[in-house]
Amino acid sequence: MSPDEYRKMAAVEDTMWYYRALHRHVRRCLELRLQPGRGEVLDAGCGTGGLLQRLHEARPGWRLRGVDFSPEACALARDRGGAEISEASILALPFRDGEFDAVVSCDVICQVEDEAAALRELVRCTKPGGVIVLTMPAYAWMYSYHDATVGNRRRYTRGEVVALLRTAGLSVAWSTYWNTLPFPLAVLRRKLFSARAGTSDVRLYPAPLEAIFGGMMALEYHWFRAGWTLPFGSSVLAVGRKPE
Repeated sequence: MSPDEYRKMAAVEDTMWYYRALHRHVRRCLELRLQPGRGEVLDAGCGTGGLLQRLHEARPGWRLRGVDFSPEACALARDRGGAEISEASILALPFRDGEFDAVVSCDVICQVEDEAAALRELVRCTKPGGVIVLTMPAYAWMYSYHDATVGNRRRYTRGEVVALLRTAGLSVAWSTYWNTLPFPLAVLRRKLFSARAGTSDVRLYPAPLEAIFGGMMALEYHWFRAGWTLPFGSSVLAVGRKPE
C-alpha cells in the first residue's frame, strides 16, 4: 500500500463508519476470550494504529504490540501511542514462540503471496490456548480498483477462511460474514459504477451517510451479540483457537 493510502487511513480511521465497526467487532472478539485485566495482544499488520488505540482506551490493562512492514504506517502508529510498534513483515515476526494471548490481523494475510506461511507465523507467536482473530475481504468476484490500490491480492469466502485456519492447526471458535447490510451498495459501487484505477474507498463520507452506515453496523453488532451470524457480506470475520 502506498504512503498516500496510509495517510488517508490515518486521517479517517477514528471517524469513518467502516473502521469504527471493524474495531468494535475485533474488540468484542477479544473481550469474550481474554481476561479483562490482563492480556498480551499483537496487531499483525497494524497499519496506522487505529485498532491499537481503540483497544488501549477500552482495555488499558492489556499489553499491546503492533507490527507493520511499512515505515510510513509504523511512524503514524507510533504517533498515536498506547502500544509498542515494530517494523517487520508478518512472514518474519520479531517475537518469541507463544508470546501472545491473542493475535489480530485485519485484511493483511490477503496481501502476502504465501498466505499459509503468514498464518503459521501468527500461530507460532500465539500461546497454547490463545486466539487468532482474522478479517478478510470477501468474494473473489468482488475484486476491484479498491483492492488493487490497498494491496489486496485475494478475496475469500467464509469457507476458505475457515479452511485456512484449520489447515494451520487451529480450531474455529467463530466465523461469519459482516458488512452485510451495505453489501448491495458495495456491489454497485465496485462492479457497476467503478471509480478510476489508483483510488480506494478509504474516505470519510458526508455526515448523513456516515450516520446511516453507522446505524447499519450497529444493527449487525447487536445481531452478533445475540449469538447469530450473517450469511453474506463484503468481509469475513473469524476466530481461531490454538490447541492447549
